[in-house]
Amino acid sequence: MRKVIAAALAGVSFVAINVAHAQDKVLTVGGYGGSFETLMKELIIPEFEKQHDVTVQFVSGNSTENLARLQAQKGNQELDVVILDDGPMYQANALGFCAPMAALAQPDDIYDIAKLGPNSIGFGFVATGFTYNTEWFEKEGWDPPKSWKDLTDPKYDQILSIPPISNTYGLHVLVMMARLNGGGEKDIDPGFKAMADDVAPNVLVFEPSSGKMSELFQSKEIALSIWGSGRTKSLADTGFPAKFAYPEEGAVALMLATCPVVESDVSEEAQAFVQYLLEPEIQVRLADAMGSGPVNKKAVLPDNLAAVLPYGPEQIAKLVAVDWDVINPAREEWTKRWSHEVER
Repeated sequence: MRKVIAAALAGVSFVAINVAHAQDKVLTVGGYGGSFETLMKELIIPEFEKQHDVTVQFVSGNSTENLARLQAQKGNQELDVVILDDGPMYQANALGFCAPMAALAQPDDIYDIAKLGPNSIGFGFVATGFTYNTEWFEKEGWDPPKSWKDLTDPKYDQILSIPPISNTYGLHVLVMMARLNGGGEKDIDPGFKAMADDVAPNVLVFEPSSGKMSELFQSKEIALSIWGSGRTKSLADTGFPAKFAYPEEGAVALMLATCPVVESDVSEEAQAFVQYLLEPEIQVRLADAMGSGPVNKKAVLPDNLAAVLPYGPEQIAKLVAVDWDVINPAREEWTKRWSHEVER
């Protein structure tokens, strides 16, 4: 009898050890904070944990902070998966922090513009364009903004806000003003001249914080900003009369991007999480909660989302891509110029 009990206890111990081992498997994901973190923890992560028998820890931070985290932990990475804006993701790739991705399950379902390289991929589209207060515009009898050049219109004097160049939205403005004035990423001088002489005089504040940008709209200090389609949706969801307008020259694509991090001790789960973010159902959840357009062609959005987000082949084809391979090496110099020439 004692042998039977001992054997039974040994069996229980073996099962307990195996369960503990499964529970000890931890996948650490670094991504945006705020509403994105809430979305991940409530609507995305729990299902993945069940499917893959893993605990997911989420480390919040903006793209700059999480890129700095990768640099600080080189050779001993805390993160197994990282989520960054496309610009910083190109930097992470160049610095060797992204591991080669496993082959996509359905590569033809993903828009080509989202395929950033063999080590990373975009999983959501955000368009950079105009966010405006529809009630204010209607009261003044103004048409919705339609061109990047509208930023120079004197009627927007001190009721316009643009994020600084440290924010991707602000960087997009600089590049587009350069392109519209005979330059571009490789000749940025026309952009700085246009920003300093024609755009900056209209700007009330170069606001980097999305929360404070929302407050500027709600307190009616500004009527117009350069912002993302997703941020605009979030503001409109509060009941504020905000609407997004696509510039006729093209809204700039800002992609939410992800990659598996090198030297992960749960590399299989890291690869699976990257693929999970691309699944049609998850893409729809991201669109609904975060306002990011799907990169998976098979994700079907309801009409209310399809009307306001970058969605479908026609809309995606109109998005403008910037050259991060040119921008990233020059960004530190441009940031210094911006502080001296634009926000002087």
